[in-house]
Amino acid sequence: MNTFPDLPRTGPRRRPRTAVKALVAVTAVAAVAVGGAWGAGLGPFEGESGPDPEAVAEARAFLADWAAGRLPDAAARTTRPDRAQEVLSSFTAGLDIEKPVLTAGKPTEDEESGGRAVTVPYTARMPVTGLGTWTYTAELPLRERGGEWKVDWRLSLVHPRLSGTEKFRLEREEAEPVRADDRAGRTLSAATHPSLGPVLARLARSTDGGGPRGAVLLVDRVTGEVRRTEAAFGSRTPEDEGPVRTTLDARWQAAAEQALEKTGGKNAALVALRVEDGQILAVANSPADGFNRAVSGTYAPGSTWKIVTSSALLLKGAVAPDDVVDCPRYLTVGKRFQNVETSAHPGATFRKAFTESCNTAFIGLRSRLGDDELGEVAARYFGVGQTWHVGVPSYDGSVPEPRDATEKAASMIGQGRVQANPLIMASVTATAVSGRFHQPVLVPGTEDTTETEPLPPRVVAQLRTLLRATVTEGTARALAPLAGEVGGKTGTAEVSDDQENNGWMVAHRDGVAVACVVEEGVTGGGSAGPVLHALLSAAPRS
Repeated sequence: MNTFPDLPRTGPRRRPRTAVKALVAVTAVAAVAVGGAWGAGLGPFEGESGPDPEAVAEARAFLADWAAGRLPDAAARTTRPDRAQEVLSSFTAGLDIEKPVLTAGKPTEDEESGGRAVTVPYTARMPVTGLGTWTYTAELPLRERGGEWKVDWRLSLVHPRLSGTEKFRLEREEAEPVRADDRAGRTLSAATHPSLGPVLARLARSTDGGGPRGAVLLVDRVTGEVRRTEAAFGSRTPEDEGPVRTTLDARWQAAAEQALEKTGGKNAALVALRVEDGQILAVANSPADGFNRAVSGTYAPGSTWKIVTSSALLLKGAVAPDDVVDCPRYLTVGKRFQNVETSAHPGATFRKAFTESCNTAFIGLRSRLGDDELGEVAARYFGVGQTWHVGVPSYDGSVPEPRDATEKAASMIGQGRVQANPLIMASVTATAVSGRFHQPVLVPGTEDTTETEPLPPRVVAQLRTLLRATVTEGTARALAPLAGEVGGKTGTAEVSDDQENNGWMVAHRDGVAVACVVEEGVTGGGSAGPVLHALLSAAPRS
């Protein structure tokens, strides 16, 4: 609870945010300058009668100083500088107001005073931190004293109801966690599914219910009795709206959270979604109460990106699965690239290069794609880089055109400036095995503005064969013991010279696509492999 006192506050005062002062000043001056007919230059014109321009200029300067946080300067423009500075400071700090926008209106003059008194109305838009904007109107009285115009100080010029007997008080209510149900109506909560904490918090901000609530109250200065509510924020509650229905499946979610325990405490993230429509079944993060890296993280996807690279090559007939490609131990393109554990596969087919995740083979095929083709295929067929409306804030990927040959080589294997996360790579896997991109969604009915084309059936069949072979005879052998037609792809993504590689794995089975990243997992098969094996072993099969 915060109170706007009449006397100086005891204890430490909030420091002004000097980093934004200049910007605030510019914004405030612009806001004041455009207010009303005077701001638009409509009057008075030369020769017309009207309020003294010097009085109006002083009022605008007062508002600009106040809005910019220059409270000593604003106070100096009044008839009682000490009192004005004390009240202005207590008003903004006590009510958690930052960056006010104060817009001057059309001034009037007191005819009986012979033009020596002017009133300038203004509109105040007071952003209350974390709640919303409190908007009201007030008036600035100005008087000429000794040939100089000053704002005639009184409490009511700050707000019409501020007085010697009444003041304002800010009360906040703790935000209640949003209530959410899974696709079958089962209750989801951070208590039962800890890894959903960041997701449910975002749902609370993305819906009208469950957000922060509070009010600015007018109270008696002596008794504290509430006289009226001046502004209320977050009036709708989760109880008003009922639970948010999600696409999640509580059974998949529980399996995902248990599977992440296989990482040994490393930062990791996991997403599972339905291939047929992109509906998200599980979102899990480790640590559970941290950043939602599964949906909003930005990672180099490493060799899992070879699904997209292979699609680009297969689409234009630049390579066929049985074509022999070169897979040397090293390949230099501006820098030296190598395979995991510096392996080599002489006389390998493209199929072998895919299943063994041969970096040098893919980099050796770079000339068969135009510089912008990888990004175009990623966007046109996989939706990567387009704007996704998932139901919570998400990062939707980036595949910029390479700036040089080295960067193009890196992008062929999911390095360089290619960026993704488990949500994107689960979606890429789903698109590869179905041939059609479906925007991932967490909340049913979410808007879809993406535009994509289906992959040709020929390419889909080739991709499914490659993914299956990677499980049966390649680097995704960790999934081979699982029942069903499981396809997968591993990835090892470099991070920096002083940090271990991130480990990746994507997979699909029974109409569900999954993706996992383990930070500093060293290899995909060794770190993300056990996670996906545990997930697919425990999750329900359709």
